[in-house]
Amino acid sequence: MATDSQRSFDYLYGLQSHGIKPGLSRTIVLLGALGNPHNSFRAFHVGGTNGKGSTAVMLASVLVGQGYRVGLYTSPHLVDFTERIRVNGVPIPHDRVWELTKAVRYAADTRLPEPPTFFEATTALAFAYFAEMGVEYAVVEVGLGGRFDATNVLIPVVSVITTVGLDHQQYLGHTLEAIAGEKAGIVKSGVPVVTGRLEEGPLSVVRERAAAQGAFCFSLGHDFDFVEESPDRFSYRGISRAYEGLSLPLAGRHQMDNAACALAALEMAIERGVAVGEGTIRDGFRTVRWPGRLELVGRRPDVLLDGAHNPQAAGVLAAYLTTLQARRAASEAGHLIFVVGMMRDKDIGGVLARLTAIPGVSRLILTRSAHPRAADPEDLAQEGAHLGVPILIGSTVGEALARARTLAGPDDTICVTGSLLVVGEVKAILDGTTVSALKG
Repeated sequence: MATDSQRSFDYLYGLQSHGIKPGLSRTIVLLGALGNPHNSFRAFHVGGTNGKGSTAVMLASVLVGQGYRVGLYTSPHLVDFTERIRVNGVPIPHDRVWELTKAVRYAADTRLPEPPTFFEATTALAFAYFAEMGVEYAVVEVGLGGRFDATNVLIPVVSVITTVGLDHQQYLGHTLEAIAGEKAGIVKSGVPVVTGRLEEGPLSVVRERAAAQGAFCFSLGHDFDFVEESPDRFSYRGISRAYEGLSLPLAGRHQMDNAACALAALEMAIERGVAVGEGTIRDGFRTVRWPGRLELVGRRPDVLLDGAHNPQAAGVLAAYLTTLQARRAASEAGHLIFVVGMMRDKDIGGVLARLTAIPGVSRLILTRSAHPRAADPEDLAQEGAHLGVPILIGSTVGEALARARTLAGPDDTICVTGSLLVVGEVKAILDGTTVSALKG
């Protein structure tokens, strides 16, 4: 006989089959039935095509360091579902997932004419947990788009839009301006908005939305910026504040873009009464961690994990690896071996083209995660057949990783990318555990 825990787990698992249904009505009803927990804390709302998770975790790191009780809601997880919902860095306990899932299920069964989506149920669960735990501030990552995302019930302290790129076009539109319009839906009346380094078209869309809402808009490269001092050190030139010699352990220059967005958001929060000291800001950035994003998990050969899943993110990864190869002495610059798995609805050709343009790529080992939307490796191979790089197939992520290790010499780099789901499976293999069946 199934336990309550198993029934709750099965319920969330079953919701994954309902896919994506844009709209806020179901979330509003669920939260109402749970006592509107999202009204019990102040929030930072972070959207964008890429970089939103990194920016969110930086904000949370600073706020926790200041002594606040801080909720962090991100997606997807890498290995375990509980990674999505954290309070002061600690994942939600499994028993609270089960108990709160029962409450969400009861609300859905009694109040909704149709089942919620997995993300709607998870968002309601997260906000209920944050309220239960007495969270003062929650840093909440947008799931998809912004305007109709389940998280868009929040009236935050500040809104952030990190980047705008072509992704999820079937839901968000086929131009950068259309996608920017959906992401700008998180801008609220009188709530300042911070943007990353956007192209002029998307930036004008966000600015127009902000003006219509009576909200100030501050943009990276226009109103604030940074100066890179070394690969892990930068100075911030802000809206009204400046910080010299900030340390950032997250690899890649793009993380300094994300850090600048987080710093601008903190500036706006300070203006709105959130007490944060300079020492806390320095410590928060110096100690931040974000697995699966240019994460080095092995040496000789280097094993690098990065969840780049669209051409924009793949371009950032390619720039990092190109710079890395150039920095190495000629005798140390080994080959690059990619292990790649992607979802069927992604721009597979665009991602593979960017990865194979890096000097020193010797192999593409194509695979698939254990997810129903994962692309077949043979289909990936067809997309990459013309790129001039030898292609191998690994029917599972474990097989692909094993083949890469067999081929790699001590000076080579194995880079696992294309999807955070693939990255998560590799992390589970390396940690000797298994990935949660709840994918989302």
